[in-house]
Amino acid sequence: MKIGILGDTHDHLPAIRQAVDLLNREADDLVLHTGDFISPFAIPVLAGFNGTVIGVFGNNDGDRELLKARCRESGNVRIEGNFFETEYDGHRIALHHGHEKALLADLIESGLFDLVVHGHTHQASVSSRGRTLVINPGEVCGYLTGFPTCGLYDTRSRKGVILPLPGE
Repeated sequence: MKIGILGDTHDHLPAIRQAVDLLNREADDLVLHTGDFISPFAIPVLAGFNGTVIGVFGNNDGDRELLKARCRESGNVRIEGNFFETEYDGHRIALHHGHEKALLADLIESGLFDLVVHGHTHQASVSSRGRTLVINPGEVCGYLTGFPTCGLYDTRSRKGVILPLPGE
């Protein structure tokens, strides 16, 4: 199974649409969002994914209650607070925005997870620490790096890749 990964969308609706379109082609039925949705109007665009979108709050997310309300209205988007863990296709996965550096380091170093997904730095990366794969999908918005990206994790091969988004 292929899990879509995105984050740091920062209200850039055209780029969010591009990411959703790409992940509708590349991912199976799950997308993880690392946070920094920013405003509730991003949620209906994310709901265009043909599966479930699960996210966590980032340090820049504003009206969290309204974000959650828009998620409930969407039918397929959820925000699970500041941290989320799950098991998917036999893989234990942790999701955190990454702005709490000590927590992120503990998640990675714990060895409890097959995959740790985070954002915050806007720098796309795939690395490993022991048996744990760590993926930062970069930034969908492209505001800081100029290179909008998202990611994909293949549970069969246990590999992650960074996917560039097409230009506007």
